[in-house]
Amino acid sequence: MADDLMEHEEDVELTDEELDRIADTAISALQDILKYFDVGEVTIDEYEGDEGELILDITGNDLAVLIGRHGKTLDALQFLVSAITVRTIGFRYPVIVDVEGYKGRQREKLESIARSSANRAVNQHRSVKLRPMTPYERRIIHIALRDDERVETASEGEGSARHVVILPL
Repeated sequence: MADDLMEHEEDVELTDEELDRIADTAISALQDILKYFDVGEVTIDEYEGDEGELILDITGNDLAVLIGRHGKTLDALQFLVSAITVRTIGFRYPVIVDVEGYKGRQREKLESIARSSANRAVNQHRSVKLRPMTPYERRIIHIALRDDERVETASEGEGSARHVVILPL
């Protein structure tokens, strides 16, 4: 039964009520976790991302503690909120937790790296291997280059050494 729930078709249109339930579940999980951080009053804005994902952006006064060194705390926060949401709603739905647009800025940086690396791969007629990245970061690279007909992307490596390789076509 549980396996059946996890196999929710990605291309199935969710109703507004289902989307609201997902957002309410994710926001509630996030608020519960934030009680353990000394961040004072925060606002959580929700909106839909370019790929249909739910983005929860936290704004407030002193939120550096939520981002952590190189975004590690933010990655952990997102992992927890996603895991709780999947467990509660019974299927996987992409939830992104952001702090004052930090991930938006990181995304722009990664998209820029993707484009320049694709240009390098094409100009030098060789594959370009990027630094190890989180699944979220690798996804951004793949999405940024999926419409570039000059290259293809692949993830290689295991665990924390997993990285994207950009191959000229």
